[in-house]
Amino acid sequence: MQIAFPLYPRMTALDAIGPYEVLQRIPALDVVFVGERRGEVRTDNGFLGLTVDAAFDEVPAPDVVVVPGGIGTRDMLAPGPYLEWLRAVHPGTRFTTSVCSGSLLLAAAGLLDGLTATSHWSVFALLERLGAVPVTERVVEHLDRRLITAAGVSAGIDMGIRLAELLVDDVAAQAAQVLIEYDPQPPFDAGHPSRVDDEVRDRIAEYASARA
Repeated sequence: MQIAFPLYPRMTALDAIGPYEVLQRIPALDVVFVGERRGEVRTDNGFLGLTVDAAFDEVPAPDVVVVPGGIGTRDMLAPGPYLEWLRAVHPGTRFTTSVCSGSLLLAAAGLLDGLTATSHWSVFALLERLGAVPVTERVVEHLDRRLITAAGVSAGIDMGIRLAELLVDDVAAQAAQVLIEYDPQPPFDAGHPSRVDDEVRDRIAEYASARA
């Protein structure tokens, strides 16, 4: 069973690597990193590179698609090969999914029209303009449409575990979770802007503007 991660410049690495680490543990699942062309793609801050191993035309019928998010999504919203590939492969997938602002690309491809979807909190307004109905949930499923969206980066791991359950079984999902020792116990309850004070929000704005 083939799981395709379509990469692009200035994506967020963990959006792909989080679910990848879950899914690649299961022998029945084969992972491929695809893109417009083979070669390295630099992630959002330019420090880290990931490798596209297959061009879009080499992966015409993946079983699952996992679209990562990142600041680079804004450059991918215009018509082009990325959105064309998403539209072309979605009718044949078992699941087409996204992590973080990757849902913007699903929406831009016309796959989320009128459907609830989640994403990083900072892009809810844009997600709505693209035709989806943003909701503050960690993972949103439309199994009848074969669509799943996950919120910010760590939610991609949750979605990867859920995909393992859907594609194999709950034992496989739990085994993968144990293998990566996914047992989150964060030191702060600061996973959403609604749970932090103004000082933290000011620092968020500072860090976000530095990486824009």
